[in-house]
Amino acid sequence: MATVVVEKQPVVVPVPVAESNLPPLDVTRPPPPRTNAIFDVVLNTYQSFQERREALGLRNPGTIDQIAKEVQRDVFLTNQTFSGLRAELNKSFSLNPIFQVSHAFAMGSQMLSPYTFLALYGTDNILLQGQVDSGASFSARFNTRLHPRFTFKSSVQIQPSSGMNPGGAQVSLEQDYVGNDFTAQLKSINPSVLEGGLTGMFIGSYLQSVTPRLSVGLEGVWQKPGGGMGPEAALSYAARYKGDDWIASAQLLTQGGLQGSYWRRLTDKVETGVDVNLQFAGLSGANAMMGGARKEGTATLGAKYEFSRSIFRAQVDSQGKIGCLLDKVIAPPVRITFAGEMDHAKNQAKLGLAVSIEASGEELMEQQDTIKPASPPF
Repeated sequence: MATVVVEKQPVVVPVPVAESNLPPLDVTRPPPPRTNAIFDVVLNTYQSFQERREALGLRNPGTIDQIAKEVQRDVFLTNQTFSGLRAELNKSFSLNPIFQVSHAFAMGSQMLSPYTFLALYGTDNILLQGQVDSGASFSARFNTRLHPRFTFKSSVQIQPSSGMNPGGAQVSLEQDYVGNDFTAQLKSINPSVLEGGLTGMFIGSYLQSVTPRLSVGLEGVWQKPGGGMGPEAALSYAARYKGDDWIASAQLLTQGGLQGSYWRRLTDKVETGVDVNLQFAGLSGANAMMGGARKEGTATLGAKYEFSRSIFRAQVDSQGKIGCLLDKVIAPPVRITFAGEMDHAKNQAKLGLAVSIEASGEELMEQQDTIKPASPPF
């Protein structure tokens, strides 16, 4: 007798699905964690602000201490002019890591030591530099890039006492944080807690890009010397506007000071700059004890010309001082610099001549085509 096996089919009961106006679920993105309503509002506001901030295409504006670098460092003779005779012999041993030494000899100058030795070592994240001269003055720098956005900088200077110079030492610590459209800095000079409290000078600054062309920021200075003296504080505001071929910047000190700079590129090889510095001494309570309010101002005009193998800079200010500097490459390893300055108000004149020789071996010349040089955090 045959047995018939009947296979039972599963019974599917349709479940009615209520219509919903919810958007389709994105399975590629995990659901947000459950939070309270207040935190959600704050988080959504912050995310919306960040999205609009990125849509503006803002760039990093740099730092406040370099807000007028095109005028102060590129066009003017700041930290470039000298007097007397000077000779430099520079030797580079490698490009990555960078290792260089320099011997400098000077004569006929009160600002330069007869002999100065400098050594530099740098990688993409570390910079070490030391300098010592014949007068036993010593200075060193140590910079490290802890993160692509965070850099720590430190420097030490020791000056021995000689003649009318009392000498001294200075320690500087600086932290820089570089964002996509802002830069924050914190700097301390000779910080100490050994005199019954916190002493030294502390400088904090913040510069933010508001539009692709405009940046605004502020800088605060707090200083407390030793010896039981009270602290002092100052606040300044800064702004920078960048045009197509010109840059204007201004910095206002609340205690009485205004500095404005204007830089413009006239041609591919010609740059010019103007700087106006106004000081209103005696407006604050601390300075009023020095004889009442005084107004002082200085205006400086400079120009920079770039030729095929030389650079010429010249400047004149409202105090009757004229200066010029010519930097010319005679041959790839030899460079000659001529500096001149005339002060009509003081009836003084200075002249300087320098020769610099770059000594590099054949192996280093070959590395320039095959090895990418290191970029230390200067």
